[in-house]
Amino acid sequence: PCNPAPPPFRLANYGEGSLYTLVLLRHGESEWNAQNRYTGWCDVALTKKGELEARAAGRLLKDNGVELDHAFTSVLKRASFTTNMALNMAGQHWVPVTKSWRTNER
Repeated sequence: PCNPAPPPFRLANYGEGSLYTLVLLRHGESEWNAQNRYTGWCDVALTKKGELEARAAGRLLKDNGVELDHAFTSVLKRASFTTNMALNMAGQHWVPVTKSWRTNER
């Protein structure tokens, strides 16, 4: 599982000369990630560490001035919870979120 970068951390070259910026965010640590188990489509929850990682991602977005127009997530709760926690921490809870099974893990 990925660990959040320790503050202060800056995103490299955010928005310089580009029309669009694509932000990819993996879900925080899930209960099965912590057990080194493959989750796939099993809908397991985030661990406390995973919740901290999601909030840290939102803080990173906020600290770097990243403003999102739209968010996409899978229907799995670990991904949708990560998205919502990150958006809330970034102060962007109003951003529209589209959930689709097509973005579930394979």
